[in-house]
Amino acid sequence: MRANPRLEAFIIPGKFGRKSINFANPEAVEALNKALLKWQFDLNWQLKEGNLCPAVPGRFDYLLYVRELIDYPQDRRVQMLDIGTGASLIYPLLATAAFNWQCTASEVDKESLGYAKGLIRLNPCMQTTSLRRQQYKSNVLKNVIEKGDFFDVVVCNPPFYKTQAEAERKNLRKNKNLHGREELDQNFGGNANELWYKGGEEAFIKTMIAESAEFATQVGWFTTLVSNVDHIKTLKRFTRKAGASEVKVVEMDQGNKQTRFLAWRFKNTTEE
Repeated sequence: MRANPRLEAFIIPGKFGRKSINFANPEAVEALNKALLKWQFDLNWQLKEGNLCPAVPGRFDYLLYVRELIDYPQDRRVQMLDIGTGASLIYPLLATAAFNWQCTASEVDKESLGYAKGLIRLNPCMQTTSLRRQQYKSNVLKNVIEKGDFFDVVVCNPPFYKTQAEAERKNLRKNKNLHGREELDQNFGGNANELWYKGGEEAFIKTMIAESAEFATQVGWFTTLVSNVDHIKTLKRFTRKAGASEVKVVEMDQGNKQTRFLAWRFKNTTEE
């Protein structure tokens, strides 16, 4: 509570007499995030209104598993590229504070990028973080990775839905299942770039995979979260077709929730 006194307003009784919060309430998750980031990493963080509120434990779990893939350089800091960092800048914040990685992050939305710059100013440890604008919504890695770059790992949390209509329809269904009423959640947040991409998650990741071959010698490991487990088989096949020499699906368990990420790399990947 000392890390963020506002969190106390969201405490509710949990199982076995333990305290908990309502994780369906974005304000509660935001307050918890602020407390965790300050308490564990001495990070100052706030969420841009209208943007998705990332759950810090799950995001950190992704980085912990990613860290096991990396061949650690002896003469420099690990270089990480975050694709679609959003206004929360959550992966660079965690990777820098927890592992002392050198982070670069891309974002297509100007306002989100400006907000991320503000978070960098709030945190002294983030001053070496680099932000890059992706000017073309149809691209993922192109126009972000520059000549002479080398990244030990790329991380990504891709947009899930195909359209705004699909995102809102799924939110209505979720509300009906949880609360017995079919209405759009007042806390339904996230801008277009966070939530939907033409063709949805599978199309976004396929674009990322296709473009990754162009930067095979500039990246150690490419990784991306995959929300829909039904996409895995197709994406693995697509990755091998792109020429990847090694493909992994890493399963992650957070309580009752199971998530996963796809990781791939190309043969003879070396820093230039």
